[in-house]
Amino acid sequence: MKVIIIGGGTGGMCLAHGLRHAGIDVAVHERDRTRSSGLHGYRVGISPNGARALKACLSPELFATFVATTAAPYEMLAMLTERYRTLLRLDFADFPHTGDGPGARAPEDGEHNVSRMTLRQVLFTGMEDVVTFDRRFTHYEQHPDGRVTAHFADGGSDTGDLLVGADGASSPVRRQYLPHATHTETGLVAIGGKTLLTERTLALLPEPVRHGFGMYFDRRGQFGITHVMRMPWGGVDGPGSNDDELLARWPGLRFDNTTDYVSWAITTSRTLAPADLLDRTDSALVTLAGELSEGWDPRWLDLIATSDPGAAVALAIRTADPVPAWTPTTVTLLGDAAHTMTPGRGAGANTALRDARELRDRLVRVRDGEMTLLEAVGEYEDLMRRYSSLAVRESLEFMNDNGTARRPVIGPLSVFAQRTGMRLVDRIPPAKRRMARGFQKVRDSELV
Repeated sequence: MKVIIIGGGTGGMCLAHGLRHAGIDVAVHERDRTRSSGLHGYRVGISPNGARALKACLSPELFATFVATTAAPYEMLAMLTERYRTLLRLDFADFPHTGDGPGARAPEDGEHNVSRMTLRQVLFTGMEDVVTFDRRFTHYEQHPDGRVTAHFADGGSDTGDLLVGADGASSPVRRQYLPHATHTETGLVAIGGKTLLTERTLALLPEPVRHGFGMYFDRRGQFGITHVMRMPWGGVDGPGSNDDELLARWPGLRFDNTTDYVSWAITTSRTLAPADLLDRTDSALVTLAGELSEGWDPRWLDLIATSDPGAAVALAIRTADPVPAWTPTTVTLLGDAAHTMTPGRGAGANTALRDARELRDRLVRVRDGEMTLLEAVGEYEDLMRRYSSLAVRESLEFMNDNGTARRPVIGPLSVFAQRTGMRLVDRIPPAKRRMARGFQKVRDSELV
């Protein structure tokens, strides 16, 4: 059995590791030209769902490297107004499966703050003979004997027994396989950036989130986010002895950005943003983020103004529409290619990792003669549709522009009600714990 994976992202590479360790022939075709191409440095939260999948699919040594290269854990999640007035504080000790005290769970049962670039390099480590870069998929062809051939823009092709589309929200594999699968725009767009973490920039953040995660809500329905990323290395130019050992064993990690930073973003309605937002880049995006934040605390404006223009990125936030069950074949989908979701619950990467583990487990059963390939694909797809639909739905609940905050009379009342509700919850410990559990539910299948 040979499995062809289109896309070397988080889910695709996790699956590739799992298959390789199971002795199943696998080939990954990645459109980026090199392993360090692209903007991959932003923060991603790996939940228990994602960590368990990585533990199951990576070698013990590589999983240990993943854990060792994650950023410092968060102490606090705080929700604030755009003027830095605290509405609600959640201690991460109130979150299930987090913390590092006596009752803490194993690494695979906890939360991890990860630089996307770090995770990318960990997943590419040791897979040089599996991944082919600069391969842009164009279409596939299914043959009467059940095999499938992937074709690429460079004229090359690859034939195997199963083709897995792990090629993101704009998946060419999905467009050919499920042309009726559509996306809906949420009405929201976002600008993200990175600011070097120094004593000065740390002082630009509210005190509760200087070792954590901040969410900021303004009166027009916009919201901001900050993540403080304290990386474990001192930098690739002068790592300590332990880091030297890691680099010697896993040279791919040299590509990582190991500098501490603040990852920030502002999400707004398309009705408030200029029509060309998605076409802007670099300093033009940073300037626009400041303009959209007019009236926010001056420290927020300073944080944005001092960010790295080359790291700024804009995106439209959309979500996958439900698709009726389809008949399984020798083509299947994984991650955003199957279930694009908003970042509202931080579940996208983790759902993709769970996909990888579930599909890997069933392909191992095919290897062992316990089920046919089509039975394995069908069972995986049935399960994937169930848990991903929950993640898509809950992610959309938090990030969907209905314009209420900008309506006369109703708008100010809705903002007042939102802020009053948060302040009330902040005063009731059991309510705070329920809120923490609700945040975590879609990120940990053991809580569902």
